[in-house]
Amino acid sequence: MIMRAALLVSVLALLAAFASPATAETAVPPGFQPASTSWTGPDTGYVLGYSPCAKSWCPALLGTTDAGRHWRRLGAPPMSLPDNHNHVALRAFGDRVAYVSDGVHVRTTRDGGATWQPVTLAGAREPYYLSKIAETGGRVFAVLTTYGEGRGSTRLYSGTAGSPALVPVPGFAVTGGLTYGDLAVGGGLQVALGADYGTEKYWTSRDGVRFTPTDPPCPGGTVASLAGVRERQVVALCSSSPGSPQPGSTERELRHAPRLGGVFGGSDAAPFAGINQGFDAASPASATVAAVGGGVGFLHHTADGGRTWTTTELPERGFALTDLGFPGAGTGVVVDGQPDAYGGSAVYRTTNGGRSWQELRFG
Repeated sequence: MIMRAALLVSVLALLAAFASPATAETAVPPGFQPASTSWTGPDTGYVLGYSPCAKSWCPALLGTTDAGRHWRRLGAPPMSLPDNHNHVALRAFGDRVAYVSDGVHVRTTRDGGATWQPVTLAGAREPYYLSKIAETGGRVFAVLTTYGEGRGSTRLYSGTAGSPALVPVPGFAVTGGLTYGDLAVGGGLQVALGADYGTEKYWTSRDGVRFTPTDPPCPGGTVASLAGVRERQVVALCSSSPGSPQPGSTERELRHAPRLGGVFGGSDAAPFAGINQGFDAASPASATVAAVGGGVGFLHHTADGGRTWTTTELPERGFALTDLGFPGAGTGVVVDGQPDAYGGSAVYRTTNGGRSWQELRFG
């Protein structure tokens, strides 16, 4: 009986890591402004934000298991709010493992936020920018771009989930004057890397270990933004260089593949207002583009696979739209603004695939 009681206590402590407060604080700190959000399901999510303290900004991490009706305080990472307005991105993978990055510095937790460790990016030399982190099959993947002397490279990094070190994946790199990349998980792993709007490479994997190179999702002269596999189909957004056909705009089209690794087709034009900030799909027919231009945030949405579009405008902040994602059941989230920007920031949530959005409240 004693051994059973001890085992029960250990199991309950393990399950409580992200689901319970990591500190004694339970209230949302005064002046809290969200910086990033990451959701592991329609109702379970985390928001990293900052609040004013001692003439600076102090980080705070909140969690919810009831779609934002109630919030609890968790152990926040020691990540300062950058002076250069870099996006501080939180990515939670289950209730224990999470990463946070400001593009240069990376930290991870394996115990639900109780402790955070710095992450080493093997071989990376500044200046560089880590643009995306995702997890599948117990492994973490990241896209890192380096700059310098008019020449740069974009590479894929990887490591075990929660590992304090990420290393380059051999064979996954492009070089050029302008390089970029994206990755998506869900139903498999997709990786797209490109350079100078001419060299485009694309790989797929079902297990994060064995990869298959295949034809890129987008035609030449455009860049691919990837969404996960939805109902066995794959959706990609193909975009021209920013500022085309006019300043503050981007030419875009939506393309589909019938399965992971399949050939992409279709050329349904999307609205061109704004510069791309994010893209994701709730289903093969329902996709959303986040863009910013002229001090306005745009959420361009299609419910019929790209044939028709509607646009939700968020004009109050117009500084940045980040962390657009659909964790399931038609539920999606996006962060509008930044904590120290004029007008602050907010998290918006949709429960109908992106047709309408409501601001989440903290408190």
